Amino acid sequence: MPRLFTALEIPRNLALSLSLLRGGLPGARWIDVENYHITLRFIGDVDGRTADELVNRFDRIDRPEFQLSLNGIGSFGSKKPHSIWAGVAPSSDLSALQGEIERICQRIGLAPDPRKFTPHVTLARLKHCRLDDVVHYLSGRGNFYATPFTAPRFVLMSSKESVGGGPYLTEEIFPLRDISFSSAYEAEAEQAKSFF
Repeated sequence: MPRLFTALEIPRNLALSLSLLRGGLPGARWIDVENYHITLRFIGDVDGRTADELVNRFDRIDRPEFQLSLNGIGSFGSKKPHSIWAGVAPSSDLSALQGEIERICQRIGLAPDPRKFTPHVTLARLKHCRLDDVVHYLSGRGNFYATPFTAPRFVLMSSKESVGGGPYLTEEIFPLRDISFSSAYEAEAEQAKSFF
C-alpha cells in the first residue's frame, strides 16, 4: 500500500511564484511544482481497514476554511542541510486543524507524530550541497513573502517510495466549511429578524 499523508494544496498561482525560487543552488534536487503542498500529518503505510477508518473520521471534521500566507525561506538540518522550504506564517486555524487530525490518528491506534509540527512547503531536497552554497542561496531569498490564500479543503494523499518526493496522488478530498456562504446566510437571517 502507498504511504499516506494529509496535506493542504498550494494554489497554482502561488506554486508558480514558488517555482521562481528554483535554481541557484548546485546539487539541489528541486521538487516539481505540481507536488508542492503543506503536510499536516504523515501517516505512512497502513492497511486498507485503517485507511478507511481515517477517511471516515476525517470526513466528519467540521472546521471553517481559513487564510494562510507563506513567508521566509529556510532549511532543515543546521550543519548539514537536507531540504529547503518556504515557511508558513503562524495560524491558529491551521494549528487547530492539524491538532484534530493528529488526535484522530492517535485515537485509531497510530503512534503520535514525534516531530513538532512545522508547517512548510518543501522546495528542494539537498544531498550533495555545500553548507556555504546553502547559506548563500538563503541569504538572497530569505525575505520571500506571498499574498495570503484561502485553504478551502484538506486532502489525503499517497506517495510511492521515490527519490525526492512525489509523484503524489490525491486519494480523498475533505472540504472545509465555506465561511463566505455562512456569513451571507447569517447576514440574511439578521436582516429577516429586523422585519419582525
